[in-house]
Amino acid sequence: MKLPHRSLPLLLALAVVVTASASGITLIRIQSGDTLSAIAARYHTTVTRLVALNDLPGNGDLIYAGQTLRIPTGHGSPHHRSHHRRGHVVTAWHTVVVGDTLDGLAQRYHVKPKTIARRNHLPASLVIVLGERLAIPQRVQRHAPRVAASIARERRYLEHRREPSRDQVSRMIRKISGRWHLDPRLALAISWQESGFNMREVSPVGAIGTMQVMPYTGAYLSSEVVHRNLDLYDASDNITAGVALLSVLTHEAKSVRQAVAGYYQGLGSVRAHGMYPSTKQYVANVMALRATF
Repeated sequence: MKLPHRSLPLLLALAVVVTASASGITLIRIQSGDTLSAIAARYHTTVTRLVALNDLPGNGDLIYAGQTLRIPTGHGSPHHRSHHRRGHVVTAWHTVVVGDTLDGLAQRYHVKPKTIARRNHLPASLVIVLGERLAIPQRVQRHAPRVAASIARERRYLEHRREPSRDQVSRMIRKISGRWHLDPRLALAISWQESGFNMREVSPVGAIGTMQVMPYTGAYLSSEVVHRNLDLYDASDNITAGVALLSVLTHEAKSVRQAVAGYYQGLGSVRAHGMYPSTKQYVANVMALRATF
């Protein structure tokens, strides 16, 4: 299967709002690891519009950290700026699966390890136990009620769908990996690390299904890599999205370990900063799981 020549947008850091004008344009400064497709999704616009508004070369692939981008707000003023730093805490729940670590969960849910430890009264050793259900405090910004509501809808929707068993998911991953000429053990390890082969998993940031694919990543894969619409709520399409992403990563990265790091941290971020400590643990977990399949 033919792969695109340009790098695939991956999991990314937030762009930082630095100023805004009354003309309906917000200026942001690009951070290391950002991609145009993720910025477009975050600000509810399109890559095409950002390319045109900023006179970017090509398809907008050549953005760089520190660059300032003009973002259309659509309402003549920045979105909910007055509430940007204010929010409230809600609780997400995570069931510990093979390969989970406290540092890894803290990185994944964007909280401090000690916050999780204190909330769950973990022992001094900070050991988490397979199958344990952990409460994860999440600070939700007041400007994001629609995001929280969307995630709740996704979870309810998946709860009422008939989803494949873990054994069926495993077989599907092997079959789809073969189509993409990807080592099935790698896809199996990623899926188990991400969700424990659980198609009903929806993360607090909206990653969906057994491969934990973000909607904007799924949209990009649909148009640029798979060349058909992918329904991330469908197990086969969810697995296809994750496998396609891994296939591109293994072609773009210098090594399998870097490809795995890219799935977790974002390949652009890995190249710019190296692996974060939690990323190193994630990679170690995935490589160990790969050896068991």
